[in-house]
Amino acid sequence: MFRRAFWFTTGAAAGVWATAKVQRKLRSLAPDALAVRAAGKAVDTGHRLKDFALDVKAGMAQREGELNDALGLDAPPPGKAAGPGLPAQARRPQLGPAHHRQGPDRPYDRNEDH
Repeated sequence: MFRRAFWFTTGAAAGVWATAKVQRKLRSLAPDALAVRAAGKAVDTGHRLKDFALDVKAGMAQREGELNDALGLDAPPPGKAAGPGLPAQARRPQLGPAHHRQGPDRPYDRNEDH
């Protein structure tokens, strides 16, 4: 009699445990839970990529400084701006309206270039 009660209780406990585990798994596979988990992983990946880009940028600046010191290039060459971009004479001139072939009153024509 005790043996039957033991196995009945063990089976009932195993059934409750299995049911709870299946329900937990189903809840974790629900669309809302999957979306939240995917969004969290995307944010984490974005943070890792940003950290990587910052590390690469810092390494590039450090290496550029080392190369400049090794080559004796501490100051920018004369005639060049210290900031980013090209000097004024090296920039492309802005094209005026005469250089625009396509516009609202003139649609693109493939045969125009031949």
